[in-house]
Amino acid sequence: MITIRQYKPEDAQALWEVFFFTVRNINIQHYSQQQVEAWAPDNWNQEVWQEIMLQISPYIAEIDGQVAGYTDLQDSGLIDHFFCHYKFQGKGVGRAMMEYVIEQSKQRGISRLYSEVSITARPFYERMGFNLVREQQVEMRGQLMTNFVMELSSLPK
Repeated sequence: MITIRQYKPEDAQALWEVFFFTVRNINIQHYSQQQVEAWAPDNWNQEVWQEIMLQISPYIAEIDGQVAGYTDLQDSGLIDHFFCHYKFQGKGVGRAMMEYVIEQSKQRGISRLYSEVSITARPFYERMGFNLVREQQVEMRGQLMTNFVMELSSLPK
C-alpha cells in the first residue's frame, strides 16, 4: 500500500538517493551520460540539497515504510520535483503522488498545475491529463537538455 506524508528533515538523504539513482538509472534512456551526470552530479553539496528540500516542502510516498518517491506543490501551481524511485517504477507510485498533488491543489485553491518535464516523464504527465505548452532547451552545468513545459489547467473533479 502506498502512503503519502509530509517531508521531515531526516528524509533529505533518502530523497537525494531517489533523485540521484532515478536520474542515473531511468533518465539515461533519453539523455546522454554527460547530461545525467550534469543533472545529478556525484559531488552535490548535501547542505544545499537539504535547504532545497526545506524550501519545496515535498510530499513523500512510501511503501512499507520505504521511500518510493517524492513530489512537491508550490503555491503558484508549480510541481518542481516529481521523482519515483527507480525500483518502484510502474507500481502506481507516480499516479498516487499525482492524484495527491491534484487533491492538494484543490484544497489550496490552485486552479492550474504546471511542470518542466523530462523526455522520460512526458508520457506519464500526458496520461495524467497534462497538455504540452512548449518544448524547450535548458542548460544544466554546461549540458544542453530538452524538456517540456506541461500544464493541467482543468483539474479533474
